[in-house]
Amino acid sequence: MQLNLFAVLDTYQAGSQINAQTYEQLGQACGIKAEAWGERQPVGQAQQQHNPLKRRVRWYQQTLKRLGLLEPVAGKRGHWQPTKEGRRTIEQRQQDLEPCAPGLVQLGFSSELGMALWADCKDAFSRIDEPVHLVLTSPPYPLARQRDYGGPDRGEYVDWLCACLEPVVARLAPGGSLFLNVSNDIFEAGSPARSLYRERLVLALHERLGLSKMDEWIWHNPSKAPGPVAWASKRRVQVNTAWEPIYWFTNDPQACFADNRRVLQPHTERHARLIASGGTKSAAVFADGANRRRVGSFGAPTDGRIPRNLQTVPHNCPSQAGLRAWAKTEGIPIHGATMPLALAEHVVRFASEAGQLVADPFGGWATTALAAERNARRWLITERMRAYLHAAHWRMQVNNQGI
Repeated sequence: MQLNLFAVLDTYQAGSQINAQTYEQLGQACGIKAEAWGERQPVGQAQQQHNPLKRRVRWYQQTLKRLGLLEPVAGKRGHWQPTKEGRRTIEQRQQDLEPCAPGLVQLGFSSELGMALWADCKDAFSRIDEPVHLVLTSPPYPLARQRDYGGPDRGEYVDWLCACLEPVVARLAPGGSLFLNVSNDIFEAGSPARSLYRERLVLALHERLGLSKMDEWIWHNPSKAPGPVAWASKRRVQVNTAWEPIYWFTNDPQACFADNRRVLQPHTERHARLIASGGTKSAAVFADGANRRRVGSFGAPTDGRIPRNLQTVPHNCPSQAGLRAWAKTEGIPIHGATMPLALAEHVVRFASEAGQLVADPFGGWATTALAAERNARRWLITERMRAYLHAAHWRMQVNNQGI
């Protein structure tokens, strides 16, 4: 057993106990030597001496307290006990955190249009022989401190991601697309210079997997937290960022079946009036003759305006509000990095046709699956962490209720 949130909770299953008992039980369960609990090292700016293991356990205690699973015993310093909810669901919650077994592919849940697999993407997609028409995914970012679901070391990121994508790219139908959301906010260690991992990744996807780069969409996120704090707020050598790239690749540019007519936007009132009046009334020449406007230009009736490759969508997605509230109530870990549903639906409609297969090898809370489901596309996702599949299942079940 590893020292984690639910290992700490398990030690309180029988009832209340003092911290010293907790440390002893955790040491036995997690294989931690007794002397490790006595080691001390300087921590923080004050460099005060603390035991890192004990600090970690106390942090887990406070986290479990916020989740409503653990509480201090009134009047007894250093005594903790599981709440009624914590006692009832300890085993279930521990199982929900379990990552998939290596090499094993299991069905998490399904609908009439698709299925979610509890598996590593390499294991699952290497066994699938049906053509995939669109891959829309946001893999773990190469962060210095990874989120709960983990990720590779920075130096291994490009190789790791190429290995993950290779089985699904191999199953792309001719003209199929890969939309890949990664982070722009990755910096060289201790430096305000941005990492060049994105450039290396683009070249690797072309050279290793045979993909052609169609475009680099800009996802403008007006709700993005200020940052990079170290370089923008403290050193002042950067500005706050508000966007992330979404790379668009295909295996055959000439056969690509993406179609902007599926995502046309309403004309502005001004342009609608221009169309109604028959277009421009005078000719003009702009940019030294590079652009010419003729009489009647912009007067042809169309079904809508073509969207640009800059998408402004806040990350605080309304479709996930109910899911987050439910997960918090149930004590299920919140997914820390999710794509807005509106953005996923835009990509799904643009790059695939009704009935085609949409895939996501890093399924998370099933945003890609839900976008496909709502737009009559078949879907297939894989997710390593059962906690996220559990939440995704609830999300898909209540989809008809608008969540």
